[in-house]
Amino acid sequence: MKHYRYPITMEIAGATALWSRPDSGDAPVSYVAPTPSAVRGIFESILWGPDIRIVPTAVEICAPIQYHSYVTNYGGPLRAGKSIQKGNNYQLYATVLMDVCYRLYADAIPNCRKENLPEKALEWDRKTTSPGHAYQDIFNRRLKRGQSFSIPVLGWREFTPLYFGPFRSQTEVCRDLSDITIPSMLREVFPDGYKSAFRAVYSQSLRIHEGRLNFPREEQ
Repeated sequence: MKHYRYPITMEIAGATALWSRPDSGDAPVSYVAPTPSAVRGIFESILWGPDIRIVPTAVEICAPIQYHSYVTNYGGPLRAGKSIQKGNNYQLYATVLMDVCYRLYADAIPNCRKENLPEKALEWDRKTTSPGHAYQDIFNRRLKRGQSFSIPVLGWREFTPLYFGPFRSQTEVCRDLSDITIPSMLREVFPDGYKSAFRAVYSQSLRIHEGRLNFPREEQ
C-alpha cells in the first residue's frame, strides 16, 4: 500500500547541544549535527501519535560548529550498585556543541504497522480520511502557537532550546561550511515501530555539504 509523505519543518536553537556518538562511551562526544532519531524526537515533542511515523529527511546547520568541554553530576541508573544505594553521583565529562541553530526537515507518514497500536490510535486512524495530512495540519498549528507535547531538547534533557518554532527570516544556513564526512551515524534504536524491541541501526558515509545533511531515504 502506498502512503503519501507530508513534509513538516521547524527551527530549533539553543546554547548547548549533545548528539552522542555511541562509540564515545562514558565520556560522550557529540556528532557535528543531530542524528535522525534526535530529529524525530524533536518533531514528536511538538505532536506525537503512534499512528504516524516521523521520517527525518534533512538538517541544515545555521550556526558555526563550536565544541566545548562540559561536566555534569550524573545520578542515573548506570552508576555502580553501591553508588546507587548510597545516593552518590559522579562527574560525567562530555564534549558538547555551543550556540547551535538548526532547520529540521521530515515527512509525516501513516504507520502501516498497526498490530501494536493502542485502540484510541486505531479509532482516530479509522475516522480520519487522511491521517498524514491531518497530522501535518495540526503540527503546523501547534508549532506556530508554541505548543508542545513535551519540552523539546537538544540531546540531553538539561539542554533546552532558546527558540523552537517555524523558520525565522533572519536565520541563514552556513553555506560556507567546509564539507564534512560522517563515517557512521546512529539512525535509530527502535526501527520496527511502536513498542518494538531495541535494535540499533546506523547509516554510513553521510556528508554535510554547504551546511546541509541529507539523511538516506527510507524505503516504504
